[in-house]
Amino acid sequence: MMSRRVRRKVVRRQKEKVDCPESDENLSLDENGMLDWTRLPDDTVIQLFSCLNYRDRASLSSTCRTWWTLGKSPCLWQVLDLRPHKCDATAAAVLASRCENLQKLRFRGPESAEAVIKLQAKNLREISGDCCRKMTDATLSVLAARHEALECLVIGPDFCERISSDAVKAIAICCPKLQKLRISGLHEVDADAINALAKHCQNLTDIGFIDCRKVDETALGNVASLRFLSVAGTTNIKWNLVLQEWSKLPHLIALDVSRTDINPTSVSRFFSSSVSLKVLCALNCPSIEEDASFASNRNHKGKVLLAVFTDILKGVATLFVDTPKNNMNVFLDWRYSKVEDRRVNEILNWLEWIISNTLLRVSESNPPGLDNFWLNQGTTLLLSFMQSPQEDVQERSATALATFVVVDDENASIDIGRAEAVMREGGIRLLLNLARSWREGLQSEAAKAIANLSVNANVAKAVADEGGISILVNLARSVNRLVAEEAAGGLWNLSVGEDHKGAIAEAGGVKALVDLIFKWSRSSGGEGVLERAAGALANLAADDKCSTEVASVGGVHALVTLARTCKVEGVQEQAARALANLAAHGDSNSNNAVVGQEAGALEALVQLTRSPHDGVRQEAAGALWNLSFDDRNREAIAAAGGVEALVALAHSCSNASHGLQERAAGALWGLSVSEANSVAIGREGGVAPLIALARSDAEDVHETAAGALWNLAFNPGNALRIVEEGGVPALVHLCSSSVSKMARFMSALALAYMFDGRMDEIAMVGTSTESTSKSVNLDGLRRTALKQIEAFVMTFSDPQAFAAAAVSSAPAALAQVTESARIQEAGHLRCSGAEIGRFVAMLRNPSPTLKGCAAFALLQFTIPGGRHAVLHVRLLQSAGAPRVLRAAAAAAGAPIEAKIFARIVLRNLEQHQAELSV
Repeated sequence: MMSRRVRRKVVRRQKEKVDCPESDENLSLDENGMLDWTRLPDDTVIQLFSCLNYRDRASLSSTCRTWWTLGKSPCLWQVLDLRPHKCDATAAAVLASRCENLQKLRFRGPESAEAVIKLQAKNLREISGDCCRKMTDATLSVLAARHEALECLVIGPDFCERISSDAVKAIAICCPKLQKLRISGLHEVDADAINALAKHCQNLTDIGFIDCRKVDETALGNVASLRFLSVAGTTNIKWNLVLQEWSKLPHLIALDVSRTDINPTSVSRFFSSSVSLKVLCALNCPSIEEDASFASNRNHKGKVLLAVFTDILKGVATLFVDTPKNNMNVFLDWRYSKVEDRRVNEILNWLEWIISNTLLRVSESNPPGLDNFWLNQGTTLLLSFMQSPQEDVQERSATALATFVVVDDENASIDIGRAEAVMREGGIRLLLNLARSWREGLQSEAAKAIANLSVNANVAKAVADEGGISILVNLARSVNRLVAEEAAGGLWNLSVGEDHKGAIAEAGGVKALVDLIFKWSRSSGGEGVLERAAGALANLAADDKCSTEVASVGGVHALVTLARTCKVEGVQEQAARALANLAAHGDSNSNNAVVGQEAGALEALVQLTRSPHDGVRQEAAGALWNLSFDDRNREAIAAAGGVEALVALAHSCSNASHGLQERAAGALWGLSVSEANSVAIGREGGVAPLIALARSDAEDVHETAAGALWNLAFNPGNALRIVEEGGVPALVHLCSSSVSKMARFMSALALAYMFDGRMDEIAMVGTSTESTSKSVNLDGLRRTALKQIEAFVMTFSDPQAFAAAAVSSAPAALAQVTESARIQEAGHLRCSGAEIGRFVAMLRNPSPTLKGCAAFALLQFTIPGGRHAVLHVRLLQSAGAPRVLRAAAAAAGAPIEAKIFARIVLRNLEQHQAELSV
């Protein structure tokens, strides 16, 4: 309901009249002070209907009889765009009663073309179809036969390889009023077909045989009515025949040979021989671009040559005497001028269509050597064409903008110079204006361009500053799949920036993205929407606040549903990544537990680790790693087959990416915190692949592998397995040479577990595996390991600081030792009571090296401010550690490092105790 009545107010938007609502103070309100929509004037309702697509219009018409009648008004059904929705025979039958006066129709795909025939719109003047690669002669011929009044037929820009000359001949015979024919990608257009056009279509002034393999040059010379001709991208053209035949065409004023192999000689001769020709468009023609002398020649016999080395805007301006003299942009200047000239409009419209089509094709192939052209002219032209009155030109220009900035689509990298050129020339605002259009074709192409450009951080900021986030969020709510897909892609790219995550959430983007998943996971053909929506949610979930909102609006259930049911690689990868990020906030919200408790979540992620695609396996393993930080999740993952799956993954990823290796080892590290899981990993053969990963040169990989081996080594059976599989040399190497302090630290702790005496009984019995224990020299390995542990601890021993601490009990002296010995990341490690007890027991070990290692480890775990320091202090108190620490600090034969580290741990315990008392 509205509280004000509206009436029409006609305003101008460029050259188009637009009806806008205007308030009327003389209102007749109902008893509730509100106005019933059914009381609106008929012309206002019709104007509102005109801003809707045909489906929404039909839906709104069904609300009442009055609107049902108005919804059938002939003025609303003169133009019909079927591209946004699948149009089949059933939909066509429903629409047929409204299409008696239909003048212009756009459709997508050969299936829609077959349905169009059933519309019975015999008065159609213009038909345009795209994505018609599979269209056949039969479909196109029937389409022509049912629409004899046709004046314009455009099929492309896809390659229509199944259409032959027979269909072109049928068009000529069936559509005698044809004035414009543009078809792309035909294998051959023979003489019979073209001569049929010349014979039957006397008003045919505009032909485009674009990207064809062969066109009969001689026959084209027989179409005497031709004024505009394009053979852009067409191959096997005999230029000697072109010179003989086309130069005789009496009315030909504009010729497009872009993306062909035309040579400088042919261009010069054609300029000399053609009397009527005014402009030749030859963009991206290597033969003439590589001829420096021709490129520098400005004598074109009074004709205008449009090429990458000419000033295109200036050249077009010279075609018209009455063009405004500033020559900044002839297309925009003419559109905004008050001069009405049909001849000029025809040429400008043709040039806009032809050049925008060529720029799109060139941007798709992205040939080298055109950087200067794109920066100096191409960007300006595309932005100009985005303001064209021709909707298809606007769409194509937006698509070209989305394409020409992309350097590597697979890795989402763009050309920074081109992206920022678009931004400098006001392209962001223009694209956002197009995105606000009620036309869904423009919405989707503008959103695609915004999405691609937003890969650049500066452009992303400009999009956000111009209000682009709320626009994209609104588009993400569209029922049109293409619009929703591109809008979700834009939010995906924008959500990379930390500054934009909150803005997306505030604009309602989180719920819009979750709703997209619920909607399109139940429909076929929505994989692109799902991947982009899940990718955007994955980025947003990395933020703590946004992560909470994702969960609160049903995001966990939506993402788990994708992980369980969708079979598309990209969707699986992004869903798993989103779940991994949701589970990464274990300390600040409950999402980790929520994901683990969602029905089927853990089973789905375990299953995804068996995917044939590395990206999917990597993100699934990452999710399981994060989830394993929760005690209940850890055991549930194991119950879901996680141990077997992750061990198999670790075995299979020796030649995979470092990211996959890191997450496979990390997930096993997380699971191995549990004693039962640790034993299971060892029995499943998980030791050998972890040792192999510990030998990796990648810091992240060998760090997570060292963590997993540290946990596994706590169990004596696993410790012996590590020895038998050659793990001691690998750990010694890590402990001595890794650039990661954490990797060195955890390697030293693993070696300490292995040689603190608990493995010896197992080694003597030989029961580490079901088979006979491998023969190993434990004494030699023990000496090597203890020597390396000692060397590691000594790297954190500042002689001067230790000397000062040895003779002083002042807190400052101990603090200096603590600071030099501290490993910052070690404060994030969490030890169980059994592990703490193990280190306390080591303090009693006869080995001075193990005493020093145990004291060093306890120092790291109890430093005030550490993530789990309070827990560790409580466990130490329970284990009676203060008495053991005091004994170690006072032991006469203990090394000075062990004594001072023990004193520091005692001080840490006292400090925590004092804080608790306060």
